Amino acid sequence: MKTVDSYNFAGKRALIRVDFNVPLNEKFEITDDTRIQATLPTIRKILADGGSCVLMSHLGRPKDGPTEKYSLKHLINPLSVILGVSVKFADDCIGESAYDQATTLQPGEILLLENLRFYKQEEKGDVAFAEKLSKLGDVWVNDAFGTAHRAHASTAVIGQFFEDRICGYVMQAEIDNAQRILEHAERPFTAIMGGAKISDKILIIERLLDKVDNLIIGGGMTYTFTKALGGQIGKSLLEADKQELALEILEKAKAKGVNIIMPVDNVCADAFSNDANRQIVATGQIPDGWEGLDIGPASIALFEEVVRTSKTILWNGPMGVFEFPNFAIGTDAIAKAVVKATEENGAFSLIGGGDSASAINNAGYGDRVSYVSTGGGALLEYMEGKELPGVAALA
Repeated sequence: MKTVDSYNFAGKRALIRVDFNVPLNEKFEITDDTRIQATLPTIRKILADGGSCVLMSHLGRPKDGPTEKYSLKHLINPLSVILGVSVKFADDCIGESAYDQATTLQPGEILLLENLRFYKQEEKGDVAFAEKLSKLGDVWVNDAFGTAHRAHASTAVIGQFFEDRICGYVMQAEIDNAQRILEHAERPFTAIMGGAKISDKILIIERLLDKVDNLIIGGGMTYTFTKALGGQIGKSLLEADKQELALEILEKAKAKGVNIIMPVDNVCADAFSNDANRQIVATGQIPDGWEGLDIGPASIALFEEVVRTSKTILWNGPMGVFEFPNFAIGTDAIAKAVVKATEENGAFSLIGGGDSASAINNAGYGDRVSYVSTGGGALLEYMEGKELPGVAALA
């Protein structure tokens, strides 16, 4: 696999698949530019070599072609400011405008293409569409790990049209850090799995049972475990058909000598709202009409102690409904515990993309852990042992 460091881009036009799927507010202002910041080293290396960059990305999930809300034109000004280069824009990702601007790019210049997903062919992995995109560059650089698990035209199919297929810095760092966790973890190794559903995490949980010493389970999925063990969960989130699976996970963990740590208390509410009435109850004792939305103080203390003594930490998924400030206390506490273990105990900490990345970045701790992944689903699939099309296409 060719890497950015091993390639000289002098005089080359690099067609780079980036992940600029950033959140925008109602004024189309970027509210979290983590994914853009992550790609800057790759772009800057190419420019420093004397190359030019054609950037292609998706934004959101447009359903019916071009949509103002999902136009990448909203990124032109902030990108120009961040990069210190006046970024050009093509109002299409294929066609004459894109081709004319790309082929006349000079070394040091950057062209941003319009949203790839304005064409349904992108997500379908259409070969003819991929070939049209390929005409815009001399070399293909894939730096979009967040979409590497999709066999889309720009993330995988396009590779066949290039002799030089380059792994960007983001892609390389994601793979290296995931491999460090999977193959070279210093012990004790603790995985913290949160989020809403067991079904979303079952494959990675089962793989981790062969690798971790401790598995902390938090978030909405805990209520399915609690119900399966005979507890009362009120109207909390429940995957009724996954209760048997929850018990199987507990049995497998016991057989493999993995220490499973689950909440011992919950913060519950009488409505799904930040302003709902709240009470703290022991796990398995949530009254009818109430729902668990966060872990309680005793659970926080229990989880913190396990994290504090860990040398390798993988965290994927929040402990509660962290979008509501009143129910973000557990997630914030775990973020602080991971930071403390990293800074004071020398632990290696990998934050597994998605909501976990948002939580740690929003709390201002992104630069105080070892690595924050930009890919939620992609990281999970890679750790589950699946081949990612976007990675395979670089070989």
